[in-house]
Amino acid sequence: MSHARIYQRPKNAMQSGRARTDRWVLEYEAADAQRPDPLTGWAGSRDTRIQLRLNFPTLDAAKAYAEREGVTYHVIPAPERTLKLQAYADNFR
Repeated sequence: MSHARIYQRPKNAMQSGRARTDRWVLEYEAADAQRPDPLTGWAGSRDTRIQLRLNFPTLDAAKAYAEREGVTYHVIPAPERTLKLQAYADNFR
C-alpha cells in the first residue's frame, strides 16, 4: 500500500509573485529508508515513486486520483496568508 501527501504549492521565496500557487501537488512518501550506495556513496533506495511529483489544478482532482489509484493520502492545509501592512514612514521611526 502506498502513502502520499497532498499539499498546495508554496510561494517562491526568491520572488514576490504568486505564480502557480493555486496548484496542488501529490508526492509519494518513501516506503523504505534511503541507504548509501556502496560504490558511489550516494543515498538512494529501490522505491522510485518518491521521485514522482504530480500536479493537479484542484484539491478534488488530486483526491480523486489518489482514490482511483488506491493510494492512501493525507492533506497538508495551506498556511494562512498574513498581510504585513506598513507605511514607508515606518522605516524612519
